[in-house]
Amino acid sequence: MNNEIPVQALGPQGEVMAHAVDACVHCGFCLPACPTYALLGDEMDSPRGRIVLMKEVLEGGLDLLDAAPHLDRCLGCQACVTACPSGVPYGELITSFRGWSEPQRQRSPLDRAKRYAILKALPAPKLFSVAARVGQYAKPLAPVLPAALRGPLDLLPEHVPAMQPSPRVTPAQGQRRGRVAFLTGCAQQALAPNFNAATLRVLARNGIEVVIPDGQGCCGAAALHTGARDEALRLVRANLDAFNPDDYDAILSNAAGCGAGLKEYPIILHGLHDEGRAKAFSAKVQDISEYLGALAREEGLEPFMPASRPLKIAYHDACHLAHAQKVRSAPRELLRMIPGVSIVEIPEGDLCCGSAGTYNLEQPELAGQLGARKAGHILSTTPDLIASGNIGCHTQIQSHVRRQGSPVPVMHTVEVLDLAYRGEL
Repeated sequence: MNNEIPVQALGPQGEVMAHAVDACVHCGFCLPACPTYALLGDEMDSPRGRIVLMKEVLEGGLDLLDAAPHLDRCLGCQACVTACPSGVPYGELITSFRGWSEPQRQRSPLDRAKRYAILKALPAPKLFSVAARVGQYAKPLAPVLPAALRGPLDLLPEHVPAMQPSPRVTPAQGQRRGRVAFLTGCAQQALAPNFNAATLRVLARNGIEVVIPDGQGCCGAAALHTGARDEALRLVRANLDAFNPDDYDAILSNAAGCGAGLKEYPIILHGLHDEGRAKAFSAKVQDISEYLGALAREEGLEPFMPASRPLKIAYHDACHLAHAQKVRSAPRELLRMIPGVSIVEIPEGDLCCGSAGTYNLEQPELAGQLGARKAGHILSTTPDLIASGNIGCHTQIQSHVRRQGSPVPVMHTVEVLDLAYRGEL
């Protein structure tokens, strides 16, 4: 798409945005892949429409205020990237645009306060845990509260578990086959601490030493995708200082959103002095399922104990694993290695569940519609268990599955593997 975006005036991110706009040929293959277009049927709430809006704003032909409602409704799920035959890097465009435009936004005091609270609480597991526990006492009041407060309360699990500190080094069991660094994540330490505990146990059982480097913190994805670019840059550089990629075979994440964020570091730092460091870092980043899948193919994994009964697992593709990181087959292959387990595919499996980082906090109505739609499709497969690889998806799906009256457990993929190793599946 031809454009007159003033790249030089916009800095390094201007080049990223102009390149993405150039790549779009306005074909429309993205429309049926887009969750908000599926719900709203509005061209301006599709990737193609949003690209035009961003182009017009960047060129100065359209006021940001007029475009903002449509752009704010984008989940950033990147399903359009998978569908696009022209290879438009839409994720890079929307993320860069939000970072450029946010300082120009005029938001209400309530909106600013909500965004501030989100960006302070999410990267701080202890603070988030306290907030979640307080929120549980307020859950009975949710029906009479404003949507901005009701959304977060609706997503809280029935029980907020105690946090589990992770050891700095988890030694390999038996002969050491590898050494990896591990990003522990933020919200999941408070909401689902067993994700990390199961990850460490599965890796150690397969001869992998796991190091949790000092000084690591939030991956920065939440800040970046909400336009808080300066905060994102601070978090990104802190992690680059904490992780020395030369010391490890891989840098692992067990949260799809975090892993995708870590792999975006070169784009975030494009044109800046530490871009080279970011490239070396992101080249080592892998999702836990990606790493274990490669280990299984190349060297083999320790055998799993059979499930106690034939077990049908509905595997949900987290958007930032399937679309952003292109990891689809590895989680399925790992689950199928467990004797007695079969995988069922979910109707509309590529459509986002509505979590998408902070989306279910900022756009609760649309997120709720997508969550209910996803839960309905999952339950239509009559699974014994639901598995996924992202804390946001886990929280969203669990919430909506329970609302639809189902007790089917929702687990992280690596939790299922861990149970199989322990003979508890």
